[in-house]
Amino acid sequence: MPVVEGAAGAERTPAWLRLAPATFLLLWSGGFAVAKVGLEDAGPITFLAVRYALVLLVLLPLVVVLRPPLPRTRRQWFDLALVGLLIQVVYFGLSYVAMDAGISAGGLAIVVSLQPILVSLLAPRLAAEVVGRVRWIGLGLGLLGAVLVIAGRSTIEATGVVGLLAAVGALAGMTSATLYEKRFGVAHHVVTANIVQYVVGLAGALPIALVHEGFELHWSPGLAASLAYLVIGNSIISITLLLAMIRRGEASRVSALFFLVPPLAALIAWAIIGEHLPLLSWVGMAVAAVGVAIATRGDLVGRLVRARAR
Repeated sequence: MPVVEGAAGAERTPAWLRLAPATFLLLWSGGFAVAKVGLEDAGPITFLAVRYALVLLVLLPLVVVLRPPLPRTRRQWFDLALVGLLIQVVYFGLSYVAMDAGISAGGLAIVVSLQPILVSLLAPRLAAEVVGRVRWIGLGLGLLGAVLVIAGRSTIEATGVVGLLAAVGALAGMTSATLYEKRFGVAHHVVTANIVQYVVGLAGALPIALVHEGFELHWSPGLAASLAYLVIGNSIISITLLLAMIRRGEASRVSALFFLVPPLAALIAWAIIGEHLPLLSWVGMAVAAVGVAIATRGDLVGRLVRARAR
């Protein structure tokens, strides 16, 4: 809960929320490479269904111990379920299908990094949010930086129309979830929100995994390690932080963070498995970082510019 200071009623940002962007970016960016490891031993939707089942196994004891409050109205239940469907089934499901269909990591990253542009275009109409010129400059720099990183790695190409269409569908899912959560989402207990959304995710993924993939998977150390990372790092920590940031900040600012995912994913791959990063990619990471800084602090920069003009 926010702490109110003084007569002005200014809110002090909790320490965990100040750390949320960096934590989210690190865990989310690492999830791309980790998911590819898991997909070597399981079908994409089967892998997703197992992941969601494990998340629920982790969360259910917390429900018994903490007894978190439940949504109070049918509308709140619906809102939680819809956001869960868009993120857990549409975004993650189609992202995994895209990777399994052969789309390159660079191709997927380029498509997904268009999300901030879509959010900024739609936010004024759908989320009653104004996106100023300064923030548009930041968004443009963020997109340019992401493109430079991927171009430097020469991995833009996608193999197959199915993979590309699935990536576009994943982009639409996350964009829709961001805008809907910003406009209609309300604060819920973290355990309650996660339980509802992962029940929806499992309900959506399991029938597809059974009917279309035969629920075939081959247990291996790589699959087990991949699931452990994605269950704790992505499914519980990252999604919780993402929804919290959307509720506390403007949708276009939060979405601008996604411009840093391709550069950071490339940096993680370079540090851990020694993938070569050419000079162009390093330049792209710097450009993306500047763009995100401008986009996420657009109001402050705008005020400074206006003050100088006066």
